[in-house]
Amino acid sequence: MDEVKSNDSLILYIQSLFHDSVDLIVREVSWKDEVAIVCFFNTMTESGDVNRQIEILRHRSIDELPNWEGTAASSVAAFSVPKLIESVTNGFVAVYFTKTNLLLTITMPSFEVRSTSEPSNELVIRGSHEGFVEDTSKNISLIRKHLFIPDLVVKDVRLGNDTNTKVTYIYIDSIAEKDVVEGVKARLENIDIPKVYSMGQIEDYLEDSVWSPFPQFLNTERPDRALANLLEGKIVIFTDQSPSALIAPVTFFSFFQSPDDFNGRVLVGSFFRILRLFSFMMAIFLPAFYIAVVGFHSEILPFEIGRKVKIAVEFIPYRPIVEALIVEIFIEVIREATIRLPAPIGPTIGIVGGLVIGDAIVNAGLVSNLMVVVVAMTAISSFVVPSVEMNTTIRIIRFPFMLAATFFGFFGIAMGTLILFIHMMNRSSLNQPYLSPIVPFDPSRFKDVFFRIPYYKNHKQQQTFTHGGGKRKKGERT
Repeated sequence: MDEVKSNDSLILYIQSLFHDSVDLIVREVSWKDEVAIVCFFNTMTESGDVNRQIEILRHRSIDELPNWEGTAASSVAAFSVPKLIESVTNGFVAVYFTKTNLLLTITMPSFEVRSTSEPSNELVIRGSHEGFVEDTSKNISLIRKHLFIPDLVVKDVRLGNDTNTKVTYIYIDSIAEKDVVEGVKARLENIDIPKVYSMGQIEDYLEDSVWSPFPQFLNTERPDRALANLLEGKIVIFTDQSPSALIAPVTFFSFFQSPDDFNGRVLVGSFFRILRLFSFMMAIFLPAFYIAVVGFHSEILPFEIGRKVKIAVEFIPYRPIVEALIVEIFIEVIREATIRLPAPIGPTIGIVGGLVIGDAIVNAGLVSNLMVVVVAMTAISSFVVPSVEMNTTIRIIRFPFMLAATFFGFFGIAMGTLILFIHMMNRSSLNQPYLSPIVPFDPSRFKDVFFRIPYYKNHKQQQTFTHGGGKRKKGERT
């Protein structure tokens, strides 16, 4: 009777550890010559699978098999309350043997995971259409099924005293630099915060310059993109419940590469890579250039174009910076509204905002036709960049250039460009130069950054057929 009371009180104690959650299962099971207590969350583990696994282990124990508790899905250790809490909260099944004070842990979590569909923000024409999901194990399996090598290293770190979030970083040991790997490990282990629930938190702690507008980690949801960067010696970082991966160290030019570059023709891939860099400059400098020309340097325009510009801005009641801010902010509002609204409504808002309201503010004399054209070209140019983070950076840093052009014209744009270049030159990604191969200067790597280089070069055309119709040799049958 005392044993029954003690087991009942132990069950009540375990339930109190988890605040009497309704999905917590705590019950007694007979085990050879003693009674064990099984504990698990039925929302994280299938009850039928638990019963089958316990039966297997119980029969192994009754048959007195050596190391009966040690299987591919189970292990045993000395009982402790923190170990019990850790096992159950991770979706494992904990079996507590009260007589021997041992804790048997059975690894069998069952979480709902969505299918590996193509990421909507990283679409490609050619190549894989798989995407990462909110399960780190499945994400790593998407990498491993392409890399059948033993030196693909996977490491885990637990962060957050309250959340106990698992952060996983992977790299290829024979390619990745040892100091970079050790730097990532040290930075992750030094994160000491109670709650970790998003990839953005991890990124803030890992970045060299968190206040810089330029991203120092490449964010991707594509396994093929992560795979290509792993083969370059970079490190890929995952976190629980996040479908995206962080890649580092990267350079500024890494954000302008797309998987389509390597799946298409050599000349086509090179052309579009250069086009993206040109679009980056246009998205930053075009509004500032227009403001500088209208406000300070209209004499540089040909006569006919200059006359049309003067006619267009003649009846605008304020300076070009004001109409530029009106249209730019209006475009940003449309972008945010389109992102937040449901998919069927989003395109409608874009059409209404771009055509109806855009035409109305021109007819009302609030902005000129040329300013609408300039801002439209700027917005389209920013969309060419295949990285969402770099796209956001472009949208932010164009405003300081617009202000510099308002007060100082071309001189302000030149000074802003110099400051921007100095800022980028002093940035780094995991202590690796951000503006490489320009700073430090390495012209031998220019071709890899600005062009899509062929995978191989044949010096002689491969012969795939025989000239002359393939004449038969003597005695050969038709």
